[in-house]
Amino acid sequence: MPSTQKPNSTDTPKVAGSPETDDEISPEAAAKSRSATDLRGIAVGGLLIAACAGLVLYGVLDADEKPTHHAPTAAVTYEVEGEGTADITYQARSESGEAVVADEVTLPWRKTVDVPLGRAPLVTITLGEKGGRASCQLAVRGKHVQTATAFGKFGRATCQGELPSPEPSDASATDQDGT
Repeated sequence: MPSTQKPNSTDTPKVAGSPETDDEISPEAAAKSRSATDLRGIAVGGLLIAACAGLVLYGVLDADEKPTHHAPTAAVTYEVEGEGTADITYQARSESGEAVVADEVTLPWRKTVDVPLGRAPLVTITLGEKGGRASCQLAVRGKHVQTATAFGKFGRATCQGELPSPEPSDASATDQDGT
């Protein structure tokens, strides 16, 4: 007589992905699944970093192509004569108007710089505690403009000139006319 026994649950073959096997995932399979997910996250992160780096590089390279505006300048020669040392402050090529300061400069001293038109070329000398005598001279485009002399302890002198204002360009003249 044929047997009517029900198959035992251990006799039934298990299919991967079926509800009966989900609870029984081996540790090796779980580790492989996690490492695959980790690798995908690292790859996505790497792509995002590469894209950001590309945008930054594009911005840097693109910035070099933009035309730069340089203010017209005039050559100015500052000269300080005397003995010993002095603190010297002078105007150089700086559209912001900031001065250059040189402390305890050994005299005599001479410097030719470009000063933007419309800015006042200026050199100031300050003697130290030992005092003495020193004179400053200022020349614009080779033409002498002014001389001044400092005397005694912490003596000061300033030489200043004038530069013409920059000529308006043709483009700015048409903008002002509205044409």
